[in-house]
Amino acid sequence: MMREPIDMALHVSEPTLAEVFIANRPQLLRVARRIVRTAELADDVMQDAYLKIADGPCVRKADRPIGYCCQVVRNVALDCCRRHTVEASYRTFDIDVETLDVAGPPAPDRLMRERQAIHAIDKVLAALPARTRLVFELYRLEGLTQREIALRLGCALGLVNGLIAEAAQAIKECGRLLVDD
Repeated sequence: MMREPIDMALHVSEPTLAEVFIANRPQLLRVARRIVRTAELADDVMQDAYLKIADGPCVRKADRPIGYCCQVVRNVALDCCRRHTVEASYRTFDIDVETLDVAGPPAPDRLMRERQAIHAIDKVLAALPARTRLVFELYRLEGLTQREIALRLGCALGLVNGLIAEAAQAIKECGRLLVDD
């Protein structure tokens, strides 16, 4: 008779993954919430993760059941985030295309003012010293940084900054040509 309790103790099984999931639900919910950022989505993630664990195609044996459950929740949460990102990129809104105000070609007088401003800027830049004009063009047209210009021309960074400011001040008046009357 003493043998029976020992046999019973040997037949006590470890908890299933579903039981581990339920026992650690608060911790797993925090994992999901940290990833998806909303309580509603975290609940959805938890439900999907539980179904994967409980209704899986085969019986799984995990060395660390809580770690396994955390990984399933994490993977489902990341899949949820990816799915929402993709869906957001395809989402359309109820916008009446006919009522959209789409900019048409610029008015002829606007084109004329822009051409006059460009011509005036070219004229002002041509009147500047060659190094000032070069620094301004490298900065504004080629997109080089002030440090890159200083290295290229072998001069101080402060000088480059001053030459850019000088050129900008010279063409400042040309901007008045673009103002609508």
